[in-house]
Amino acid sequence: MEMTLDNAAAVERSPGYWTTVGRRLLRNRLAMGAALILLALILVAIFAPWLMPADPYASSILKRLKPIGTEGYPLGTDELGRDMLSRLILGARLSLFMGITPVLIAFVLGSALGIVAGYAGGWTNTAIMRVVDIFYAFPSVLLAIALSGTLGAGVGNALLSLTIVFVPQIARVAESVTTQVRHREFVDAARASGASALTIVRAHVLNNVLGPIFVYATGLISVSMILASGLSFLGLGVMPPEPEWGLMLNTLRTAIYTQPWVAALPGAMIFVTSISFNLLADGIRSAMEIKD
Repeated sequence: MEMTLDNAAAVERSPGYWTTVGRRLLRNRLAMGAALILLALILVAIFAPWLMPADPYASSILKRLKPIGTEGYPLGTDELGRDMLSRLILGARLSLFMGITPVLIAFVLGSALGIVAGYAGGWTNTAIMRVVDIFYAFPSVLLAIALSGTLGAGVGNALLSLTIVFVPQIARVAESVTTQVRHREFVDAARASGASALTIVRAHVLNNVLGPIFVYATGLISVSMILASGLSFLGLGVMPPEPEWGLMLNTLRTAIYTQPWVAALPGAMIFVTSISFNLLADGIRSAMEIKD
């Protein structure tokens, strides 16, 4: 009787899966450092109007390409004499928006398509996945450029292009993990008990597949930021005079020989943000790999 009580108390005291994941993630210094950087960038983007020291759109030919450390311009000025610090701060809004939004939309659409295909199987799986494979066959960069070039420049068209790029990738992952879960014993037991397909998906499948899909999607945010910046650099994304890190790289490319440090600032922001998303995604993935 005492052993039974001890075992029950041990089970009661044992943390749940997500509690264990959270604790493992908190012990990962690289992931937590990346998370703090991303949190700081998000806060900067939210409170940009109150953090900017100057008007990011005010230009002055007399003040163009001032070096870093110039009085009144701690990060110098761009090719039109606009304050680089203010434009980098405000540019965080569009850059993060262009990086996160396509992946978030693709996560919803791709997960839905992949889960339906993986659980239904048969001709439904074949029909959905063959269409997905058509888009997945193209390299992400080439597909994003082709779609944006066809749709035209602009934030909306760039978001649509990037979403189309990421939906097939997430759908393939969702279909793969759903197919694995569909053959598990607890799903067979629920099906034998007479539960409907919708009930089984909602109660049993989603809990087991959304985690891996979310981790994969988190890693795509860095790719989305780089692709969005690349589209803006090519003139297919954000249009002037809006500050966006990729667009700023494009407009400052002619200053690389006169003020290389100023011209490199937007690229440094893209690099730091992208690597932070990658480190956070790797940390979440490692934390979720809990072995008994």
